[in-house]
Amino acid sequence: MEFSYRLDVARSFYTSRLASERRRVWMQVIPGEEVLVPFAGVGPFAIPPAKMGAGVTAVEKNPDSCRFFRENITLKKVEEHVSVHEGDMEKILPTLSLGFDRAIIPAPYGFDRAIFLILPFVWNGGMLHFYTFKHATQIPALEKEYCQAGLRVHNIRRCGYVAPGIARYAFDMEKHCE
Repeated sequence: MEFSYRLDVARSFYTSRLASERRRVWMQVIPGEEVLVPFAGVGPFAIPPAKMGAGVTAVEKNPDSCRFFRENITLKKVEEHVSVHEGDMEKILPTLSLGFDRAIIPAPYGFDRAIFLILPFVWNGGMLHFYTFKHATQIPALEKEYCQAGLRVHNIRRCGYVAPGIARYAFDMEKHCE
C-alpha cells in the first residue's frame, strides 16, 4: 500500500523521510486492534492502521493539521475507523477510555514524558512505538528507565539524524505490568 497526504507544509509538520519507518510500524498492526496515536499530524501514523482494519483514536493540537487530517481520512475512506480529537493531548487523554492494544507516539522534540502519560491507557501486553530525539549515549539509560516503568523493550532503531549528534530513535516496547 502506498499513502500520500494532503497538507500545507507551511502550517503542518510532515516528513517523507519517515515513510519506511511508518510502514514498518503499521505492518505490525492486527485488524481489530484499538490504536492510540497522539501527535497525529495530518495522519501518516494513523491512517495506515485504520486502512488495515484497526480502530484508531487520534489526537492533534494543530487546527490546520486536523483539517488536513480529516480531509485525508475522507480521501482514504477510513472514516468509520478513525476518531479525531482536536486539542492538547494532556487535556484530551483523560477523557479517553482506557484499553488500547497499541500506541504509536511520534512525540515532539523534548516531550519524552508523553510515554508515561500514555502508558496507563495501554493494556498489559499492548505495544508502544515511541519516538524520541537523543544522543546515542543517552539510549542505554533511557532503555533502563523504560524497563523500570514496566516496559519490555523489543527493538530500538535510529531513524535518522535531526541535528549534529542528535537522532530520532524509535522504541518498540511491550507493556508487561502495571
